[in-house]
Amino acid sequence: MFHWLFGIARNFGFVRGYQQGYIYQQKFSLVNIKLKWVKDRTLDAVVTGQRDLKAVGILVSIIYSSSECCLPIYHLSRHRGQLGLPSDLKLSTFIRRYPNIFNESSFLDSGGSPVPCFSLSPEALELHHEEVNILQQNQLELRDRLCKLLMLTSDRILPLQTIDQLKWDLGLPYDYQHSFVPNHPESFLYVRLPDDRIGLKLLFWDDKLAISELQKNTSLQQKAEDIKNGSLEFPISFTRGFGLKRKCMEWLKEWQKLPYTSPYINASHLDPRTDVSEKRIVGVFHELLHLTLHKQTERKNVSNLRRPLALPQKFTKVFERHPGIFYISKRSDTQTVVLREAYNGQEPVQNHALVQIREEFASLLKKGLLDRSKGVYKKSRHTNLVEGLRKEVCIAKKTNQLSSEDESDSMFF
Repeated sequence: MFHWLFGIARNFGFVRGYQQGYIYQQKFSLVNIKLKWVKDRTLDAVVTGQRDLKAVGILVSIIYSSSECCLPIYHLSRHRGQLGLPSDLKLSTFIRRYPNIFNESSFLDSGGSPVPCFSLSPEALELHHEEVNILQQNQLELRDRLCKLLMLTSDRILPLQTIDQLKWDLGLPYDYQHSFVPNHPESFLYVRLPDDRIGLKLLFWDDKLAISELQKNTSLQQKAEDIKNGSLEFPISFTRGFGLKRKCMEWLKEWQKLPYTSPYINASHLDPRTDVSEKRIVGVFHELLHLTLHKQTERKNVSNLRRPLALPQKFTKVFERHPGIFYISKRSDTQTVVLREAYNGQEPVQNHALVQIREEFASLLKKGLLDRSKGVYKKSRHTNLVEGLRKEVCIAKKTNQLSSEDESDSMFF
């Protein structure tokens, strides 16, 4: 009886599939290969300035959302932990680096001491206004990004603190919890987690979104035989002058031929001690970086994703083991993981509208630093009359903007 059943199973290919899976699980154990890190000046240039740009972007959003469009330094200091600035750098010193973005005024406290206050320059106001318009025009696309992030997790839930670390990279509004999520009640729900934190839960699974970027590009980048076998290969390129030993080349070639497991399916059946499992982990972060606007994120931003993504210990080691897929930049006293295939030199292969606005902000930052070094900006104190006029202009801009938009969209402001 057993032989008869075994024969039927063999004829239908079940045994072959089982044997193949067994071979992958046993033969392709985690090979102890360590590739050296080689500095890539081109991709380092891509990362340079991102820290300051992010900090400025957050400060602009905070000041703009205030009722008077001007905030004292002690109010801005409450958000210091979100900016990612060096601990020894005073926030007021950082803000004064960019006088073409922030205008400084002051008022006297109860003790008669001047308290610095900062508002936005007309150039910064105009750029931020464009950014808000782009956020409104791309609500559905940004919603899909957030949906896909939650779909990568095993429970379709992430703590808000984890999303907060990635919101700049994903392009979400600074106050997305109030201005963005409530606009999509069919997709998201706030829930109380077992540790009493608040989490965001995905309510609707969309099969159309559960297709990874690697799978989308199969017809363009993959061989027909690899597509048929399900062993999709990752695009790989190395820093110029990177010397790959023959042993490493052979391992990498075999590794690329291993089965590709979609990051959107349950992979609990994979043994974490195998290269097959490692390829799945690489696929998860390959997809995660594709969800970001700049195709990069700081390594610390993903350090607390181990449990939500059901990953093994020391999962970020894949960034070091696969320098042909990921590049770790060590600029600005941090480690930023960059997806190599997303850049052609220093130029991004795809450019999102929000990225273009950020590039304009970056140009303003460079100009402000240069003009400040030339002494173009003289240190001065704005009078109450000038500051009052600025507040009126800011409020007028908001009023005009809101009058031209639907009431539901006003939550962005």
